[in-house]
Amino acid sequence: MQLLTFPLALPGSAPNARLTVYLQDTPAGLMVQTRPLVLVCPGGGYSMVSPRESELLAMPFLTMGCHAAVLTYSVAPARWPAALTELAHSVALVRAKAGEWGVDPARLFVLGCSAGGHLAACLGVFWHQPWLAQAVGAADCQVLRPTGLILCYPVITSGEHRNIGSLEALLGDAPDPALWRMLSLETQVTAQTPPSFVWHTFDDACVPAENALLWATACKAANVNCELHLYRHGAHGLSRCNRQTAGADGFGLEPACESWLPLAQTWLESFA
Repeated sequence: MQLLTFPLALPGSAPNARLTVYLQDTPAGLMVQTRPLVLVCPGGGYSMVSPRESELLAMPFLTMGCHAAVLTYSVAPARWPAALTELAHSVALVRAKAGEWGVDPARLFVLGCSAGGHLAACLGVFWHQPWLAQAVGAADCQVLRPTGLILCYPVITSGEHRNIGSLEALLGDAPDPALWRMLSLETQVTAQTPPSFVWHTFDDACVPAENALLWATACKAANVNCELHLYRHGAHGLSRCNRQTAGADGFGLEPACESWLPLAQTWLESFA
């Protein structure tokens, strides 16, 4: 396996912004010569990058036969659109290196948790915008388009069911009202939005489950395929839901929700 790290020094980037890539070895003679890649955007309310949703969450995708990557994106006091330009740049970088790294460029997925889910969904709805391509120096917007999105208990809306802390960390205490509305992502879904796999818990008290429901409803209206799983119980920020990502106090241990990973694997394999 190769472990590669790329510092990200785009306008507005924090000093520690970086992309870490985990590439499986692919010896000559194997049936599989190219693999999907899952790029993980951890949560953290746009104020930190959660270690429970970083490498620990990327590792299971290696066992599924994928390459993986983790984006340590810029958070407060960095502001919009620093994190999005870092994600777009990272997707373009993976596609540019696909031949060298054994990545199938047609199977490049972005996974996001909580605020990282908002970031992933931002790329899903804004990838075709000329201003984003210009910001990362991409000649063709198409290189920025994820094949699909995996959204884990995502922040989606800036409306009634918003997570105010994430949005204020992203935009500041006195954000432009038009930008605030624009980043209510359920209003930005179009037929150009990639398909998505979404899961949430019914009793999430931090980011209400309505965020996932609003996204899925918008996808249905735009005829964009969306697979949604809503679990009965579970706190916010479950990551893998097992002992590998649970806190020392047991937080995040929710066996009934562990099935999201094999369900996501089945969804990923549908793109073969």
